[in-house]
Amino acid sequence: MFQRRCFTNRYLLSASLLLCAVSIGSMRAETESSDSERLQKLERAVELLQQRNADLEKEVSALKKSASPAPRPPREMVSAPPASDGKSIVTKTEVKEEKQPVYAVAAASEFKLTLGGFIQAQFEAGDVSAFEGRFQPASGEIKDRFRIRRARINVSGDYKEEFDFKLEGEFTQSDVGFTVRDASGRTLGSNSNRTAFGATDLFANWHRFPELNVKVGQYKAPFGLEQLTSDTKLFTPERSLVTTALTPERQIGVMLWGKPLTNLWPEQKDLLSYSVGVFNGTGRNISTNDNNEFMYVGRLEVMAVKSKILNQEVGVKFGANALSSRDEAGTTISGAERENSDGSLTGFTLPSAAERSAYGADASVRVGPFDFVGEYISQRVGTRTVNGIAPLFTGFRADGYYLQGSYFVIPKKLQLVTKWESFNPGQLVDDDIHSITAGVNYYLKGDDLKLLANYIHTWSDFRAGNAAFEHSEFDQVLVRLQVMF
Repeated sequence: MFQRRCFTNRYLLSASLLLCAVSIGSMRAETESSDSERLQKLERAVELLQQRNADLEKEVSALKKSASPAPRPPREMVSAPPASDGKSIVTKTEVKEEKQPVYAVAAASEFKLTLGGFIQAQFEAGDVSAFEGRFQPASGEIKDRFRIRRARINVSGDYKEEFDFKLEGEFTQSDVGFTVRDASGRTLGSNSNRTAFGATDLFANWHRFPELNVKVGQYKAPFGLEQLTSDTKLFTPERSLVTTALTPERQIGVMLWGKPLTNLWPEQKDLLSYSVGVFNGTGRNISTNDNNEFMYVGRLEVMAVKSKILNQEVGVKFGANALSSRDEAGTTISGAERENSDGSLTGFTLPSAAERSAYGADASVRVGPFDFVGEYISQRVGTRTVNGIAPLFTGFRADGYYLQGSYFVIPKKLQLVTKWESFNPGQLVDDDIHSITAGVNYYLKGDDLKLLANYIHTWSDFRAGNAAFEHSEFDQVLVRLQVMF
């Protein structure tokens, strides 16, 4: 029995060993077969890569050949279609060659050069320019019109040596010119005959230190928030009367400006900014000075709040500015300050020597879609005696203000605007001029492409208090299209 069991166990052990041997042999065969297949796949992949490389070399060779100039096609093609009168028709077809791209390359070593400009075309109807104090009689009034208000082109650039510059000019001019004359009435300089093209901004600026920039040339003197706001950024097509009458606009001179906290307090670099300048005081595009005196102008701005509250941008800014100038007879100091006997305003050319001092304060608040701006300006025009010549006019003080509010009904697209303004020329009794504006702005593509429409109602206290004048209230519609490039 025992022998039978041993035989059985031996038999089972032998069978097991035989089965293991067969399994191992099978596994070795499979492994050898798998390795063989892998090698074959690798060989096929290498062959495919070699073939693709050869194809790419052929394509590169073909491209190099096609880059050589091809023979020009014939300039003329003659065809003779059948015609009832037996005449042949000759058709000349010009084959235009592909134009090469045009490049604008900086002539100097500046690393940045920008070409730009804008066009402002507008429609004016009703009592045109009455909001500027121009109450003209029927025989001399400005009629309803289409007008190219501004058409400017500019070039600006930057140098790695920390200089930037701007050259800008316009093809049109306003209805008001500026002239400088001496005491005898002889014209020293004028821009009133500028009918084709005239300079606006011509300056170079050294910006090595953000705390102290040096700007030289012709540009806006730093006086008046609305005046310093770019023409393309205004919420109304035209500026307020107090701005037009009492700010010095563009002058030729030198200015220091900057943000003194840029490096001391980087997180609050916009908190404080300043500008101080010395200018001829005779206006733009007039290189002569009326005397050896200069106009001194300064401005200070404080960004009191600049943050985000409840996902809304909030900003509060305050500004103050001052001006002083001593002028000779014949100098035009404003385009809309001299008061006529009917309460209207015209450009003020000094009949005798004078001295001016002015100051102003402004505030602007932005809360999300709401914007509010207010500004007050006052100017004193005093007389002085030069070379024994007595004053030929009486000194006066003119002042005024405006309050402007706006709201985006559709964010960055549709905006409603309203403005209240008042100006006191200070030369007649009870002679204030008031205006109220209602407007709507549609931004097709930001400030680059926008449409502005205003209704302006103006009235004169002086004319209302004198029965001799038929009209004391005036209305105007003004629509402007602005395109920047």
